[in-house]
Amino acid sequence: MAICKIDDFINQRKSIGKLFALDVGKKTIGIAVSDPDWKVASPVTILRRLKFTPDMEKLNALALSHEVGGFVIGWPLNMDGSMGPRCDSVRDFTYALLRLKDWPVLWQDERLSTVSVERAMIDADMTRQKRSERRDALAATWILQSALDVMAGQDYKDGHG
Repeated sequence: MAICKIDDFINQRKSIGKLFALDVGKKTIGIAVSDPDWKVASPVTILRRLKFTPDMEKLNALALSHEVGGFVIGWPLNMDGSMGPRCDSVRDFTYALLRLKDWPVLWQDERLSTVSVERAMIDADMTRQKRSERRDALAATWILQSALDVMAGQDYKDGHG
């Protein structure tokens, strides 16, 4: 498998099962998981990045324990829609992940994910420390839920649902 278009991803739904979403940063990776029916995203954890091999081993172990069959990875476009250096970093991360196992991967626009999550946590009167502890996993949840919502609309439009 490889990086998929949304229609290809939807067509593989039954064989993929649950999805992991990743919000890939320099220091952390926020992780969220879908339910098997691709309706709801839930936060899982934040992986503190150390070195590539142990990071990938932890990520693989988490994916196996959650019975994940595919990934939605946040695609960090610039606000104007152009690709910048962060996209290069996520692309490199994705290709490294695919060398470990041949998962289907979908890149999902992540613009405003962290801002949206931060606003919601502030509105919930969360302390700075709690926001810091949860931000990346909640951003991954936002990324995954936005992808699930798009795919649900695509299913309905195409008669797959």
